[in-house]
Amino acid sequence: MNKRKNVVYEAAQLYYGENLTMERVAERLGVSRPTVSRLIAEARQTGVVTIQIHEEMRPQDPLEQLVAEKYHVNAHVVRAPSSYSELRWMRSVASAGAKLVDSLVDSGTTLGVAWGSTVSEVAQYLPRRLLEDVTVVQLNGAGNAWNTGIAYSGSILGQIASAYDAHMVHFPVPAFFDHAETKEAMWRERSIRNVLSVQREAQVAVFGVGAFGGKIPSHVYAGGYFDKVQQAQARVAGVVGDMCTVMLREDGSWEDLAVNKRATGPTPRDLKKIDRRVCVASGAHRAAALRGALRTGAITDLVVSSRLAELIV
Repeated sequence: MNKRKNVVYEAAQLYYGENLTMERVAERLGVSRPTVSRLIAEARQTGVVTIQIHEEMRPQDPLEQLVAEKYHVNAHVVRAPSSYSELRWMRSVASAGAKLVDSLVDSGTTLGVAWGSTVSEVAQYLPRRLLEDVTVVQLNGAGNAWNTGIAYSGSILGQIASAYDAHMVHFPVPAFFDHAETKEAMWRERSIRNVLSVQREAQVAVFGVGAFGGKIPSHVYAGGYFDKVQQAQARVAGVVGDMCTVMLREDGSWEDLAVNKRATGPTPRDLKKIDRRVCVASGAHRAAALRGALRTGAITDLVVSSRLAELIV
């Protein structure tokens, strides 16, 4: 194993440190060019080589500037061919979101993750970097009356934890309790208090914005958490979507909504205690929900498709 690590390091040093071509590296190491290509790829996958793009050096997109000025966030607008399907748009945005999240994670980081359709895609694009003492903590419960939600939320957390060789902390509660009193009682339990304390230690959070409808439905509305009657009642109350399963109106209000007394995700007030809060969003049907989320002031960094960015400005 150590011999393999030495060869990987030497290949990376020759290729990146001495700027040799792959052909010259192959000659120096006495191996084939395809072998050098695999060694270089392994060097990046295992963290021997890291490539950093300085976002502050990138020319700002005029649309990014509009979003940044209107909502006081660091805006990252993703452009793609108009022929893209909704899924390809989401994946383009998720890829950009993964790059931003990855740039904020280092050894010792506690990363808070709120499950959802978009974050599920973000998890798949994170590069593998073996860091030390990274913790990935679930921010919102995932269970409902029909299943625990562990398979869904656990898959997302597992992919992210695997990328950084991180310790994973689950949040073993439902997304919404049936009764606010039950939530209050659970929040006094030591096992739950321990998870909440880890959440409070997070320096970075990543989440999406849920909304009704759309070609790619938000999991909270398509996964059995609300039936049609409950969704209709939410709409009557002015709800346009959610952030971390906390329901929002388009004007950014949320505190007086009764359903939020039963919700287990962090409120906008809780999120504001985390240094960097990355929201990744795509899909025109999320426009009203994203406006509401931005108006809470809980988002510091927004990664958004150009289609959706145009709608919110």
